[in-house]
Amino acid sequence: MTPSTLRYALTLSLLVNFGVIAAVGWQKLQTDGLPVPSGAPTELSRHLQLSASQLQRWHDTEAPFLAFLHASNSAIGEHRNRLIQAIFDERVNRQAIDAEQAKIAELQNDQQRLLIEQLLRERDILEPQQRAKLAQLLIHQPVGASTIEQLHRQ
Repeated sequence: MTPSTLRYALTLSLLVNFGVIAAVGWQKLQTDGLPVPSGAPTELSRHLQLSASQLQRWHDTEAPFLAFLHASNSAIGEHRNRLIQAIFDERVNRQAIDAEQAKIAELQNDQQRLLIEQLLRERDILEPQQRAKLAQLLIHQPVGASTIEQLHRQ
């Protein structure tokens, strides 16, 4: 493989990873919204049948996670826009493209790490049956084609 093919594959991989993370984050934000008052039930907490004490702990761990995810998605979006601009500028600036690509990868890695940490915290709150419900819910989240792939298929 040539270096340009490898860069293209890495860029595409990063965009797909971002799409998956964004979809999971968006789904979570749509069902649970941004941090809600501690103790307020949500669609997900009702689905998992959390007890009152579990719900309190759930919200205590979820609020900072959702706030970080929201800020991180915004930062990724800004760098994604800069990356797209750098790719399609009149004169291609490989250093700018590589810098934006690296920053997006760093932010995505941080999001992935944070998501895993959050799921481990949630796992500690849940009973075995609730863990199984959450795992099945996450497994059945659509992965689907990325936005870029959908644009090229239409």
